[in-house]
Amino acid sequence: MDSAALAIVGLIRNAQGIRGEVVVEPLTDAPDAVFASGRRVFAGDSKGNPDRNEQQFTVESSRPFKGGLMVKFDSITDRNTAELLRGRYLLAPFAELDPPAEDEVYLHELLGMKVRLDTGEEIGEVTAYYELPQGLTLDVRTAKGSVFVPYRAEVVDRTDADARVIVVKNDLGIFD
Repeated sequence: MDSAALAIVGLIRNAQGIRGEVVVEPLTDAPDAVFASGRRVFAGDSKGNPDRNEQQFTVESSRPFKGGLMVKFDSITDRNTAELLRGRYLLAPFAELDPPAEDEVYLHELLGMKVRLDTGEEIGEVTAYYELPQGLTLDVRTAKGSVFVPYRAEVVDRTDADARVIVVKNDLGIFD
């Protein structure tokens, strides 16, 4: 499977019980669809890169559990095997996911996007993003160094995925 064709959809937090169930932190807007019975996901490493062995799992069942999901995969039958997956990301093929809405982008698509003010002045480029308690924050590399930009409607005027540009409102003084 081509790693560029995979999206991170969850993080295995820990094993639960003796039958091989795992607690998954969903990292998708559609966890019920992604972790529905019969859906397939691939194991990634602890950084979200695909596993070289291309471990594929088919969801046997899932249910809400302590702010996440309790997931049973058909090929994991005991706690010892489930424990080996702790801290690893789960990936799904983009082709099997619903596309983002017209005004949305996948998080990985933000990387490398140019950042401009609504006046047209180019400011920099997105080099990283962080999911903080306050919300998504972009790390924008400018000529003067890095600037953290909240990715919120009060700050971001629009994101053009086709042009790979994020337009930021100038009146906030973030880049002064």
